[in-house]
Amino acid sequence: MTNAHRDALFVLVKSLSKSEKRQFKLYVGRLGVNTDAKFLALFNLMDKLRKYDEKAILDSGIVKKAQLSNLKAHLYKQILVSLRLNPVNQNIRVQIREQLDFATILYQKGLYKQSLKILDKAKSTAIENEEKNIAYEIVELEKIIETQYITRSIPDRADELAVQAKELSAQNVMTSKLSNLSLQLYGLMLKVGYVRSDEDYNRVKNYFETHLPSYKLKDLGFREKLWLYKAHLWYSFLTQDFLSSYKYASKWVDLFYEHEDQIHLNPVFFLKGNHYLLESIFYVKYSSHFREVLERLEEVVESKDFPKNDNIASLAFLYINANKLNLHFLEGTFNKGLYLVKIIEYGINKHKDRIDAHHIMVLYYKIACLYFGIGDNKTCIQYLKKIINNKNLKMREDLMCFARVLSLVAHYEAGMDYHLEIQLKSTYKFLLKMNDLHAVQKEMIKFLRNLGNIFPNELKNEFQKLHTELKKYEDHPYEKRAFLYLDIISWLESHLENRPVADIIREKAMAVKR
Repeated sequence: MTNAHRDALFVLVKSLSKSEKRQFKLYVGRLGVNTDAKFLALFNLMDKLRKYDEKAILDSGIVKKAQLSNLKAHLYKQILVSLRLNPVNQNIRVQIREQLDFATILYQKGLYKQSLKILDKAKSTAIENEEKNIAYEIVELEKIIETQYITRSIPDRADELAVQAKELSAQNVMTSKLSNLSLQLYGLMLKVGYVRSDEDYNRVKNYFETHLPSYKLKDLGFREKLWLYKAHLWYSFLTQDFLSSYKYASKWVDLFYEHEDQIHLNPVFFLKGNHYLLESIFYVKYSSHFREVLERLEEVVESKDFPKNDNIASLAFLYINANKLNLHFLEGTFNKGLYLVKIIEYGINKHKDRIDAHHIMVLYYKIACLYFGIGDNKTCIQYLKKIINNKNLKMREDLMCFARVLSLVAHYEAGMDYHLEIQLKSTYKFLLKMNDLHAVQKEMIKFLRNLGNIFPNELKNEFQKLHTELKKYEDHPYEKRAFLYLDIISWLESHLENRPVADIIREKAMAVKR
């Protein structure tokens, strides 16, 4: 039996809304001969199945095993054609592509003048909406047609098209270089997280500087600026320069508010830019501005003009709820954030086909931190187990490392000493294997390992020693990342002052409120 998540056709069928299913059946039924088609019968059967079951499909008699693969491929294509015709999916990019297809058909029929007329309009729309790759394709087709369609204006027309092609090509090359740099830095961030040493820093700095193309900001359009700010943002995150991250994430988001039509055309980039802006604000602890940005984002997403589709709904769920959790961490209001757990659990189940495992694990880690903040350590451990036991998580090794460190602390807090020794050995072994054993982690493990030899009356003194030692690393360029995942300092202070950790964090938040 094939897993539902691995069968592309089944996932596609299950992703369709009621209106999309109705439109598909209308699309198929436009030709009477299709009403009894095998691919429609397969669609109806898959729509009823709760999980993909190849045996049930074969037992239905719709298709023989040897023909199943071809029938599934045909059905997949028919669904995509139907979705393409859906007005909901008719964005500018699709519309321009459609005009380019029409012009190509007219050209092939020898109707050159009609083809050029459509291309000229499509090109203007493409340039106006920053779709410069398509605009370049249109210019190249115009050049081909002009060589076969003789007009008196051909000399001027040739110069005009040559200049346009050159300008668009240069802009596309710039965008390609910036997007490549951004993508490589993002991949590095997912794989290994922040830089861990001077050697890491110099390697990333050298890569960034050698791959950043020369440019004049005034010559860049919306699209080129967007990729430029993205590249700078990922470089800033990698090097843990969070003020710089805040600067470039702000530029990213401001770029959209300056070109509001681009919010509708590129809603995914708009959502991501706001998410990274909120993440940067979280790291620099600018709580009042965090709330302003989050509320403005929610207002835009909920407005009637903001695009609506499954992908956007999934991203909006992910980014808005992750940052709502961050706001409670920032302000130390852990109890007030508990209502989000059910919302997030429901959302993960609803959007699981469109949210990758890495982001789901990040949500689980944040929920674990929420329960740790209110002192519910056993529930905290349950969520951390979802991360620690995930053998398929190939990215963000730093998340795996800190999930294990937090698990150690939660086991200690829960009084589960009988598990602690096994946890210590397992965590230490894992960190060595990941080559991620840093000073903060070493001090934490050393402290927890020695707990069995400490008398109760000496405990407070040991907490004080660890607190003094860890304070040295709070602003260290590479060690400070440990405190982004778990506020160990506040946890220690809660033990020293015999107060809930949430109270400590809340007081700190009020002290630095800006």
